[in-house]
This record gives sequence, structure tokens and C-alpha cells, in this order.
Amino acid sequence: MSYNNNKDHDDTEHHPDPTDGEIFRPAYPDSSTPYISTHLPFHLAVAKHLSPSSSPTTSSPSSSSSPYRHHPFANKTRVYIIASASLSQNTSHISTLLSTLGGDTVVGIRYGMRPHTFFSEILEVVHDARKTKAEILVTVGAGSLTDGAKIIALALANHASTLEDLERLHAGKDWSVPREDLVVPEVPILAVPTSLSGGEYSFLGGGTDDRTKGKVGFGYPTKGPVVVVLDAELTRTTPEAVWLQSGVRAVDHCVEGLCAVSERVSKESDASAERGLRALVPGLLRCKKDGKDVEARRRCQLGVIEAMGVVFRFGVPMGASHGIGHQLGPLGVGHGETSCVLLPAVCRYNAEVNRERQDKVREILWEEKEARELFDGEGLEREEADLGTLLDCFISALGMPRSLKEVGVEGEEKMDLVARNALHDHWCETNPRPLKAKEDVRAILEMVRG
Repeated sequence: MSYNNNKDHDDTEHHPDPTDGEIFRPAYPDSSTPYISTHLPFHLAVAKHLSPSSSPTTSSPSSSSSPYRHHPFANKTRVYIIASASLSQNTSHISTLLSTLGGDTVVGIRYGMRPHTFFSEILEVVHDARKTKAEILVTVGAGSLTDGAKIIALALANHASTLEDLERLHAGKDWSVPREDLVVPEVPILAVPTSLSGGEYSFLGGGTDDRTKGKVGFGYPTKGPVVVVLDAELTRTTPEAVWLQSGVRAVDHCVEGLCAVSERVSKESDASAERGLRALVPGLLRCKKDGKDVEARRRCQLGVIEAMGVVFRFGVPMGASHGIGHQLGPLGVGHGETSCVLLPAVCRYNAEVNRERQDKVREILWEEKEARELFDGEGLEREEADLGTLLDCFISALGMPRSLKEVGVEGEEKMDLVARNALHDHWCETNPRPLKAKEDVRAILEMVRG
């Protein structure tokens, strides 16, 4: 498949449903899941796709029948909702969803889960979902809820009920190796993301073992959502810091994808990463300037699809920003915050082995109007500023943290814990300059100690 590098992945080639204006299409042209819904308020989109009588059609000129080979929610009516606690407490959106779906449809609801998806909370929902005989999981919130739903569905299929059971289900050091001994989940997921973390576009789920505070991945046969509802207007309720930090996480996918040194890198993967970067960086700067800019928010949402495709469509391995970041999470650092702190330093650490690929990313950033105006305003020189400096400038302009101290990670004990745990993360091995010893990880951590 060929790609047009000058065109963002957007909805302009798709026609809206004439009855309600919804655009419904595959996230990726070569994959059966997930489908994405845009341009329809989320509560109406959720009700539409869960309705037994619904027969949605893809929004392309050639579509004339249901896009589903097998309707994922057919003969399933018992819905369990995992909803953002803040969205539930501070807005009427969840109550609107509940009234739209109807009391007979929703058999259970969980309000909130901690960031980084702790095993103990996963098991609480597993027990409740099992008790209520849930047939569909619906998430409304940020990435931890999506990750939680994936692991919950896996746990339900494999009769997990204890911490030890969950430990036996995870993928180990390399999540890309299938667990053929496990049962494939049967409970489908519909996700309504309110951040830009992008977990809804992958099958991989991340969970944190309460006992070790280490984060582990759950790979195949874990399944991602079959439908993702994107409501840009809804995301205006997301706290600015959460929105922007998660957006930097998506930028991290693009940057580490474009900087990767791997046989999985291709023209197609680079094109996807570039499209994502060109959507996300200007979009995030516009969101920072005006949080009510719904078009900028929608552009960021579509950019995330491209960013996640780099990893989970094309299989390009990530690097140390992701690998180390996974271990900062259990210490209370948000997903996006880890990228804000680590990404520029990781680029500097890797520069001696991938400078040519980093230079390509530099040029992409300089070509975007909003980024160029930022760099010029900060007095940066196009031929002199390295990628780490440009990213530092961009992240700082968003008002995001830039050091471990700013996110509460201080002291030798925590630094050593992060360094030790990071060596067990597959993406530290696939870093362009592989991290093979604790001292390698510490070298990056020292750059951002603060």
C-alpha cells in the first residue's frame, strides 16, 4: 500500500451517515478492528452500535452494507460500564449515557480506576462482571480504563480470580510472543477515549502488580476494542494536563518510531509516524492556546490512530522512553508525564547511533507552522538545534514537566528501582542504543533528575 506523506489521515474521504451525520470506518484499511465512529455525540454512538437492531454502514462511497463480517455485539445485551470517576462526578455525561442505554441494558458500572491499572482493581471488576454476567464492556475515560477492560476480558475468559492467576496470564518480558495456552476473550469492548493515550488501537494491555509495583504487558490473546467512539467535544471535559500529557505520549510513539533502528521499519511505517506527528504537534499547540478548539482536538484524535499504527500495525519496536517510562508509572507518574520527562533525553542518548533518522524528525517539526513559530520565538536555529532541544522546547511550551523531581521521583532508592525494573522491559532492549546494564538506564535518568 502506498501513502501520501502530505495528507493527514482524516475523514475527508468518507461520507457521513445521512440519518445522523456519523462517520464510521475502519481505523486501518488493512485491519478488521477497531472501527471508529466520529461526528456523533458519544452517548448516541454507543447506543447506536450496541442496539440489537443497529446495522451501521461504513462511511465510504462504495459502502452499501454492514461493515462487520460478524456483528461484534450480536445477541449480547448485558453491558458493564467502566467510567471515568471525574467524568461521573463532575459532569452529566455518564448519567446521559445510562439514560440513553436504558436500565435493562446496563448490568453494572465501575467508577474509575487508578492510573497504570493495578491488578487488585482489575480483579474487583472481574468479580463484579462475572457476578452480573456481563456480555459487553464499555469504557468511557482515559487509557487506564481501556487497558483494564482488555485485561478484565482476558481474565474472564481464563477464570482468573486472584493476583496469582493474573500473574500467570501476562506475557512476560516479550509481549509479542503469543500465549497459545490461554483462552481467547469473548467479551467485546467498546471504548470512548477521553485522552490521547491510544491504547484503544492495540491488543496489548498493561497492568501493575500491586506486590512488586512492576508493570507488565498482556499480549495475545488479549483483544483491543472492536469499536472506538471519538467525540472531540466530550474531550473538552478532560483536564488540560491529562489531554496534553497523553498527546505527548502519542508524539513519543511517532518519534521513537521514526528514530527506530530495526528491520521492522519501512516506508509505510515512517509515513504513518510522520502523518501522526504532523497532526499531533500542531494540534497540541493549538489546544494549549485554545482548549475549546474542537477541530484541533479531533485532529489530535486522528493523529493518535497513525501513532499507534506505527507500533501495532507495522510492528516497529519502541525505545527507552517507553521502556523506562513503564517503570516510572507504578511510582505515581502518569503515562504521558513519563514521555514529557524522558523523550528528549532518550533522543540525546541515542543520537550517536541514529542521528540521520533524528534529523528527519527535526525537519518534519520545522516544516509545521505552529512548531516553526514556537522555535523561532525561542531563538532556536534550524541548523543547530538537535532533536532533543526541539522536543524540550515543544514539551515546555505545553507546560508539561521536564524532570523526575517535578513528577515526584527523587532519591537513590527510587532511581535504582526504576533502573532495575527497566532492564526487564523489552523496549529497553530494542532501543536504538540498547540498555543492557543498570548504568545505561541511570545515564538517561541522570539527564532528567532535576
